[in-house]
Amino acid sequence: MRVLVLRPRRQAEATALRLESLGHAPLVAPLLRIDETAARPPGGSFAALVVTSANGVPALARFAEPLPVYAVGERTAALIRAAGFGDVTAEPDATRLAARIVASVRRGARVLHVAGRDRKPEPEASLNAAGVVVETFVAYEAVAAEQLPEALAEALRAGALDAALHYSVRTVETALALARAIGVEDAFLRLTHVCLSEEVAAPLRARGAARLTIAAEPDETSLFAALALCESAGAGGHRLASPP
Repeated sequence: MRVLVLRPRRQAEATALRLESLGHAPLVAPLLRIDETAARPPGGSFAALVVTSANGVPALARFAEPLPVYAVGERTAALIRAAGFGDVTAEPDATRLAARIVASVRRGARVLHVAGRDRKPEPEASLNAAGVVVETFVAYEAVAAEQLPEALAEALRAGALDAALHYSVRTVETALALARAIGVEDAFLRLTHVCLSEEVAAPLRARGAARLTIAAEPDETSLFAALALCESAGAGGHRLASPP
Protein backbone atom coordinates (compact mmCIF):
# COMPACT_ATOMS: atom_id res chain seq x y z
CA MET A 1 0.00 0.00 0.00
CA ARG A 2 1.02 3.61 -0.57
CA VAL A 3 0.76 5.03 2.95
CA LEU A 4 0.82 8.64 4.11
CA VAL A 5 2.62 9.45 7.37
CA LEU A 6 1.97 12.94 8.77
CA ARG A 7 3.82 12.69 12.10
CA PRO A 8 6.66 15.01 13.17
CA ARG A 9 9.75 14.08 11.17
CA ARG A 10 11.69 12.01 13.71
CA GLN A 11 8.72 9.77 14.51
CA ALA A 12 7.57 9.74 10.89
CA GLU A 13 10.90 8.43 9.66
CA ALA A 14 10.82 5.60 12.21
CA THR A 15 7.26 4.74 11.14
CA ALA A 16 8.30 4.85 7.47
CA LEU A 17 11.09 2.33 8.08
CA ARG A 18 8.60 0.00 9.72
CA LEU A 19 6.19 0.41 6.80
CA GLU A 20 8.95 -0.32 4.29
CA SER A 21 9.93 -3.48 6.18
CA LEU A 22 6.35 -4.70 5.64
CA GLY A 23 6.43 -3.96 1.92
CA HIS A 24 4.50 -0.68 1.96
CA ALA A 25 5.53 2.53 0.20
CA PRO A 26 5.42 5.39 2.73
CA LEU A 27 5.16 9.09 1.97
CA VAL A 28 6.52 11.14 4.87
CA ALA A 29 4.89 14.59 5.02
CA PRO A 30 5.26 16.07 8.53
CA LEU A 31 2.61 18.62 9.44
CA LEU A 32 3.90 19.37 12.95
CA ARG A 33 7.39 20.44 13.99
CA ILE A 34 8.50 19.72 17.56
CA ASP A 35 10.46 22.56 19.20
CA GLU A 36 11.96 22.61 22.67
CA THR A 37 10.77 25.42 24.90
CA ALA A 38 12.91 27.69 27.05
CA ALA A 39 11.05 26.56 30.19
CA ARG A 40 12.93 25.18 33.16
CA PRO A 41 11.69 22.29 35.31
CA PRO A 42 10.12 23.38 38.63
CA GLY A 43 12.32 22.98 41.66
CA GLY A 44 11.96 20.57 44.55
CA SER A 45 11.87 16.81 44.77
CA PHE A 46 9.50 14.46 42.95
CA ALA A 47 8.39 10.91 43.53
CA ALA A 48 8.34 10.19 39.78
CA LEU A 49 8.38 11.61 36.28
CA VAL A 50 5.42 11.20 33.91
CA VAL A 51 6.03 11.18 30.13
CA THR A 52 3.02 10.94 27.84
CA SER A 53 4.82 11.34 24.49
CA ALA A 54 8.14 10.37 22.96
CA ASN A 55 8.58 14.11 22.27
CA GLY A 56 9.27 14.59 25.98
CA VAL A 57 12.15 12.10 26.15
CA PRO A 58 14.97 14.52 25.15
CA ALA A 59 14.03 16.76 28.11
CA LEU A 60 14.83 13.94 30.54
CA ALA A 61 18.52 14.70 30.03
CA ARG A 62 17.96 17.64 32.43
CA PHE A 63 17.30 15.26 35.33
CA ALA A 64 20.41 13.85 36.96
CA GLU A 65 18.53 11.97 39.67
CA PRO A 66 17.40 8.50 38.46
CA LEU A 67 13.71 8.92 39.26
CA PRO A 68 11.06 6.32 38.40
CA VAL A 69 9.38 7.17 35.11
CA TYR A 70 5.79 6.39 34.07
CA ALA A 71 5.22 6.48 30.32
CA VAL A 72 2.40 6.17 27.83
CA GLY A 73 3.33 3.51 25.29
CA GLU A 74 5.97 0.82 25.13
CA ARG A 75 7.87 2.66 22.41
CA THR A 76 8.20 5.77 24.57
CA ALA A 77 9.24 3.57 27.49
CA ALA A 78 11.95 1.97 25.35
CA LEU A 79 13.33 5.39 24.42
CA ILE A 80 13.37 6.40 28.09
CA ARG A 81 15.30 3.25 29.01
CA ALA A 82 17.75 3.99 26.20
CA ALA A 83 18.21 7.46 27.74
CA GLY A 84 19.52 5.80 30.91
CA PHE A 85 16.44 5.43 33.12
CA GLY A 86 16.11 1.95 34.55
CA ASP A 87 12.84 2.16 36.48
CA VAL A 88 10.29 2.69 33.71
CA THR A 89 6.63 1.62 33.77
CA ALA A 90 4.44 1.81 30.68
CA GLU A 91 0.71 1.68 30.03
CA PRO A 92 -1.01 1.97 26.64
CA ASP A 93 -2.94 5.16 27.44
CA ALA A 94 -2.93 8.07 29.88
CA THR A 95 -5.98 6.93 31.86
CA ARG A 96 -4.49 3.53 32.61
CA LEU A 97 -1.16 5.18 33.35
CA ALA A 98 -2.82 7.41 35.94
CA ALA A 99 -4.35 4.36 37.64
CA ARG A 100 -0.93 2.68 37.78
CA ILE A 101 0.66 5.79 39.31
CA VAL A 102 -2.10 6.11 41.92
CA ALA A 103 -1.53 2.48 42.91
CA SER A 104 2.23 2.99 43.13
CA VAL A 105 2.82 6.28 44.97
CA ARG A 106 1.51 7.58 48.28
CA ARG A 107 -1.38 10.03 48.43
CA GLY A 108 0.03 13.56 48.39
CA ALA A 109 3.13 12.52 46.46
CA ARG A 110 4.48 15.07 44.01
CA VAL A 111 5.08 13.95 40.41
CA LEU A 112 6.37 15.91 37.41
CA HIS A 113 4.60 15.67 34.06
CA VAL A 114 7.10 16.31 31.23
CA ALA A 115 4.60 17.58 28.67
CA GLY A 116 3.94 19.57 25.52
CA ARG A 117 2.30 22.97 25.42
CA ASP A 118 -0.86 21.46 23.89
CA ARG A 119 -1.93 18.42 25.88
CA LYS A 120 -4.93 16.39 26.95
CA PRO A 121 -6.45 16.51 30.47
CA GLU A 122 -5.20 13.02 31.33
CA PRO A 123 -3.35 11.78 33.26
CA GLU A 124 -3.31 14.99 35.30
CA ALA A 125 -7.06 15.07 35.97
CA SER A 126 -7.19 11.55 37.39
CA LEU A 127 -4.01 12.02 39.41
CA ASN A 128 -5.25 15.24 41.01
CA ALA A 129 -8.60 13.61 41.81
CA ALA A 130 -6.75 10.80 43.57
CA GLY A 131 -4.68 13.18 45.69
CA VAL A 132 -1.43 13.00 43.71
CA VAL A 133 0.13 16.44 43.23
CA VAL A 134 1.04 17.04 39.58
CA GLU A 135 3.51 19.71 38.52
CA THR A 136 3.85 20.32 34.77
CA PHE A 137 7.07 21.02 32.90
CA VAL A 138 6.22 22.27 29.40
CA ALA A 139 9.32 20.94 27.67
CA TYR A 140 8.26 21.13 24.01
CA GLU A 141 5.64 22.48 21.66
CA ALA A 142 4.23 21.33 18.34
CA VAL A 143 4.24 23.99 15.63
CA ALA A 144 1.81 23.36 12.76
CA ALA A 145 2.81 23.70 9.11
CA GLU A 146 1.35 26.68 7.26
CA GLN A 147 0.88 24.84 3.97
CA LEU A 148 0.60 21.29 2.72
CA PRO A 149 3.97 19.83 1.62
CA GLU A 150 4.14 19.94 -2.18
CA ALA A 151 4.92 16.22 -2.46
CA LEU A 152 1.71 15.45 -0.57
CA ALA A 153 -0.37 17.90 -2.62
CA GLU A 154 0.92 16.31 -5.85
CA ALA A 155 0.26 12.78 -4.56
CA LEU A 156 -3.33 13.67 -3.66
CA ARG A 157 -3.98 15.30 -7.04
CA ALA A 158 -2.55 12.25 -8.80
CA GLY A 159 -4.43 9.71 -6.69
CA ALA A 160 -1.07 8.23 -5.72
CA LEU A 161 -1.95 7.25 -2.14
CA ASP A 162 -4.03 4.43 -0.66
CA ALA A 163 -4.07 5.09 3.08
CA ALA A 164 -3.03 7.46 5.84
CA LEU A 165 -1.94 6.68 9.40
CA HIS A 166 -3.20 9.14 12.02
CA TYR A 167 -1.74 9.54 15.51
CA SER A 168 -3.14 12.84 16.79
CA VAL A 169 -6.23 15.03 16.56
CA ARG A 170 -4.18 18.14 15.90
CA THR A 171 -2.39 16.57 12.93
CA VAL A 172 -5.70 15.44 11.44
CA GLU A 173 -7.24 18.90 11.88
CA THR A 174 -4.16 20.53 10.36
CA ALA A 175 -4.23 18.16 7.38
CA LEU A 176 -7.91 18.83 6.73
CA ALA A 177 -7.50 22.61 6.92
CA LEU A 178 -4.43 22.72 4.66
CA ALA A 179 -5.94 20.30 2.14
CA ARG A 180 -9.14 22.36 2.03
CA ALA A 181 -7.14 25.54 1.44
CA ILE A 182 -5.70 24.23 -1.86
CA GLY A 183 -8.73 22.25 -3.03
CA VAL A 184 -7.56 18.68 -2.34
CA GLU A 185 -9.65 17.92 0.74
CA ASP A 186 -11.95 15.56 -1.19
CA ALA A 187 -8.96 13.57 -2.43
CA PHE A 188 -7.61 13.40 1.10
CA LEU A 189 -10.94 12.24 2.51
CA ARG A 190 -11.15 9.44 -0.08
CA LEU A 191 -8.09 7.71 1.42
CA THR A 192 -8.40 4.85 3.86
CA HIS A 193 -7.77 6.51 7.23
CA VAL A 194 -6.29 4.31 9.95
CA CYS A 195 -6.57 6.09 13.31
CA LEU A 196 -5.05 5.56 16.72
CA SER A 197 -8.38 6.18 18.47
CA GLU A 198 -11.96 7.29 17.96
CA GLU A 199 -10.94 10.74 19.19
CA VAL A 200 -8.34 10.99 16.42
CA ALA A 201 -10.90 9.79 13.86
CA ALA A 202 -13.59 12.28 14.91
CA PRO A 203 -12.56 15.24 12.67
CA LEU A 204 -12.36 12.92 9.66
CA ARG A 205 -15.76 11.43 10.41
CA ALA A 206 -17.22 14.92 10.79
CA ARG A 207 -15.92 15.86 7.32
CA GLY A 208 -17.47 12.77 5.75
CA ALA A 209 -14.53 10.37 5.43
CA ALA A 210 -16.06 6.99 4.57
CA ARG A 211 -13.07 4.69 4.90
CA LEU A 212 -12.16 4.78 8.57
CA THR A 213 -10.75 2.10 10.80
CA ILE A 214 -9.65 2.43 14.42
CA ALA A 215 -6.80 0.64 16.17
CA ALA A 216 -7.93 -1.83 18.84
CA GLU A 217 -5.51 -0.19 21.31
CA PRO A 218 -3.97 3.29 21.16
CA ASP A 219 -0.49 2.11 20.17
CA GLU A 220 1.46 1.73 16.94
CA THR A 221 1.40 -2.07 16.99
CA SER A 222 -2.40 -2.00 16.96
CA LEU A 223 -2.38 0.73 14.32
CA PHE A 224 -0.26 -1.44 12.05
CA ALA A 225 -2.56 -4.41 12.71
CA ALA A 226 -5.49 -2.25 11.60
CA LEU A 227 -3.57 -1.27 8.46
CA ALA A 228 -2.97 -4.96 7.71
CA LEU A 229 -6.72 -5.59 7.97
CA CYS A 230 -7.33 -2.79 5.48
CA GLU A 231 -4.79 -4.29 3.11
CA SER A 232 -6.34 -7.77 3.34
CA ALA A 233 -9.78 -6.26 2.65
CA GLY A 234 -8.58 -5.44 -0.85
CA ALA A 235 -8.54 -2.37 -3.07
CA GLY A 236 -5.75 -0.81 -1.10
CA GLY A 237 -7.68 -1.28 2.13
CA HIS A 238 -10.57 0.88 1.00
CA ARG A 239 -13.31 -1.56 1.92
CA LEU A 240 -12.88 -1.60 5.66
CA ALA A 241 -14.74 1.00 7.74
CA SER A 242 -15.49 1.23 11.41
CA PRO A 243 -19.07 1.92 12.49
CA PRO A 244 -20.04 5.52 13.40
